[in-house]
Amino acid sequence: MNDKQLNEPAVRAALAQLQDPETGQKLKPEKQVGEITIDEGAVNCVVRITSHAWPIKDDFSTVAADAIRNEFPDVQQVDISIESLERTTMPKGEVGLTAKSIIAVGSGKGGVGKSTVATSIVLTLAKMGCKVGLLDADVYGPSVPHLLGLDARVEIYDGKMQPVTYEDVPVMSMGFMVKPDEAVIWRGPMLHGSISQLLRDTDWGDLDYLIVDMPPGTGDVALSLSQLLPMTGGIIVCTPQQVALLDAVKAISMFRSIGIPVVGMIENMSGFICPGCNHRYDIFGHGGARKKAEELDVPFLGEIPLNMQIQQQSDVGNLSDSLEDPICAKAMNQIAYNLVRYLSQQAAATPRTVSLPVI
Repeated sequence: MNDKQLNEPAVRAALAQLQDPETGQKLKPEKQVGEITIDEGAVNCVVRITSHAWPIKDDFSTVAADAIRNEFPDVQQVDISIESLERTTMPKGEVGLTAKSIIAVGSGKGGVGKSTVATSIVLTLAKMGCKVGLLDADVYGPSVPHLLGLDARVEIYDGKMQPVTYEDVPVMSMGFMVKPDEAVIWRGPMLHGSISQLLRDTDWGDLDYLIVDMPPGTGDVALSLSQLLPMTGGIIVCTPQQVALLDAVKAISMFRSIGIPVVGMIENMSGFICPGCNHRYDIFGHGGARKKAEELDVPFLGEIPLNMQIQQQSDVGNLSDSLEDPICAKAMNQIAYNLVRYLSQQAAATPRTVSLPVI
């Protein structure tokens, strides 16, 4: 028999045992547990988490409600209101980047839609309430400006390069610095220096996520990132065919060899769903990435089907509109959710120290 008395201090103490979904540390009740009201067996609580975990806030609300019900089985109703918590981010690496998580999106080869996927992840996380930035690190073939319809040049203010803003998302790309028909011919130190400058000298502000669109294949940029920053992880984009999977395996090996954990694999161009009859056609095959992810013990984040909206809107520089398509939206929402959930699980397994929350 549970004889614990139901009152505000007891409820607050129960919530204090929960792990913060961003850091994995226990909640700080004085900062993260707000107003608690108890009325005839009904409990209403306010709990604060950062926007880093906003895509999984409903999951966290359920966990918080279950914690109270487990502690007080006689409670009739539990309602959890999730509010946003501002938590400052300590500068990371030698470039001093203030982003809670830095995710590199790469591929073993070109032509698999890596830039489209990276940009779509950014736009989806932003729509879910996260503060996200996008770095187009493909200095040889920057395509992010075209995908977003951005035609701008970098401006300098107070010694910092000002990113181009797209729907409140800061974006930086070599495409903002060179003419579309100009080729960038850099190797080694010059490439490292350019990536360092894009990270260090850009006024990114405080971010939950910086998503880095990598060049295709395995090369110098990934090594530069690993030396400049403590990377949260890398995502591998591939298509279902066996030849693409072979290159994806090399990309996974490359990330692991330089100390960047692989936090997910995505199968792009995974079948075609006919908008007329809703029948699925596996033009390039299906399920290869999921199977390979299981073999390599890599999280599988999801599948993105071939979709006319993505192709058409990307060509005219309006990728964000394609994410309004129900098929695209469902796929990208699931991928963003799976990514944030996995990062939260990793944080719970290895809690990390952060600066004190500020409210």
